[in-house]
Amino acid sequence: MPRKVDHRERRELLADALMRLAATEGLEGVSLRQVAAEAGVSTGMVQHYFRTKDEMMTFALGMVADRIRARSAEAVLPAAPREIVRSVLLQILPLDDTRRLEGHVGLAFLAYAAVKPAIRTEVREGAAGMRGFIAQQLRTAGAHGIDPDIGAITLMALVDGLGMQLLSGQYADEDAVAALDVQLALLFDAPA
Repeated sequence: MPRKVDHRERRELLADALMRLAATEGLEGVSLRQVAAEAGVSTGMVQHYFRTKDEMMTFALGMVADRIRARSAEAVLPAAPREIVRSVLLQILPLDDTRRLEGHVGLAFLAYAAVKPAIRTEVREGAAGMRGFIAQQLRTAGAHGIDPDIGAITLMALVDGLGMQLLSGQYADEDAVAALDVQLALLFDAPA
């Protein structure tokens, strides 16, 4: 009896190959043929699951977001808003091999999104969702006279900047986490 093919698993295999290439070579020059070679499959198989490189990249971007959400859900047990936000943002910072790979991929996607409107839309929607989640946690905590939307933008910009600095070896992991904790204290613990 023929084995049933798990199409989601195959798509993830290809997206993982794309992400490994993106982390080392960037996205602009990556071809479907290179993804096939990296995944150890035929180019025809890649084309069966993804008609275009942009389609594969959009899937890969969604997969990274899903993985971050899954890790965050595990980290965010019933907790205060500040701890929820901290746990989620720590899942984005490149503090281990998995998150470093995702960080490199994220930078490659941002560069690619600058010239590809479809990818830009995906990146913008994902970022807007995260900002909205953080802003809601700030509202729940009382926001202490700080506009929750601006506070969320501040935290996302900080994490993006810290991520780039960590990926380039500018800061130690513990210093980046300490900087995040300082900003969280300013936003969540400020006097009313």
